[in-house]
Amino acid sequence: MKLLLDGLAFPEGARRHDGRLWFCHWIAQQIVAVDADGTTETFEAPVERLMGWSVDWLPDGRMLTTGDKLRRYEPDGSITVLAEQAANEIVVDAQGNIYLDGADFDFSGGEEPVPGWIKLVTPDGRVRQVADDIQFPNGMVLTPDGRTLVIAESFAGRLSAFDVEPDGGLSNRRVYAENLGPDGICLDAEGAIWSQTWGEGVVRVAAGGEIFERIDVPENRAPFALGLVDFDGPTLCILTAEWRMADSIADNLGRLTNGPRTGQIHTVPVAVPPPAR
Repeated sequence: MKLLLDGLAFPEGARRHDGRLWFCHWIAQQIVAVDADGTTETFEAPVERLMGWSVDWLPDGRMLTTGDKLRRYEPDGSITVLAEQAANEIVVDAQGNIYLDGADFDFSGGEEPVPGWIKLVTPDGRVRQVADDIQFPNGMVLTPDGRTLVIAESFAGRLSAFDVEPDGGLSNRRVYAENLGPDGICLDAEGAIWSQTWGEGVVRVAAGGEIFERIDVPENRAPFALGLVDFDGPTLCILTAEWRMADSIADNLGRLTNGPRTGQIHTVPVAVPPPAR
């Protein structure tokens, strides 16, 4: 692995856009774009919570952020609230349908977990729930044809897949792969998914659970998000921060919020590129 960026607070929500890696710098309340040489561009994010938000783009190029609300960044620099819906991860299809996921409990505050959901925001602004009973919803990916959505269920240790209906609804729920520890995931051009494991590593896994490749990360450094980009060839970006498995969630989050900036982004050359757009 090669170190691309260091000294980050908590990097999450990795995305590929306009030839760069984009990520959400949670605690710093920033969205950051980075080139292959480590050059960064930073955008302030008016998200009214420190953790649990993400970024994606509409087909026309306008950026969206989640968090306490669903927001759209306009070409003139203004920000429009599309929905008063708090959410964690986001993924957008070619028609501009927006999928959000989340759960109605305070994870960082130590509340008792409850199952989460996936909601659809259509281009005309309507919001409806399209899936429930998601065991701590995290990263989501859509296949390039828009016909399959895969979500990371972190607490269940599995990836679950859905068929996407013509109206944007989800059906035919099934297990894509299990015995993992998925968080922020990414898809490659062959339909395999890069996902975290329960240990300190990431794997490239196929539908059905066959593991094609495994990459270890340093001890006590949890891989929170994965992004697949083209940095002079297919490159997996692994977003990590120090996470002590023996400590409580509250202790780990407190250290990430108040302690030294241990977040890093590493790059690893891989064989299979991201999907074509």
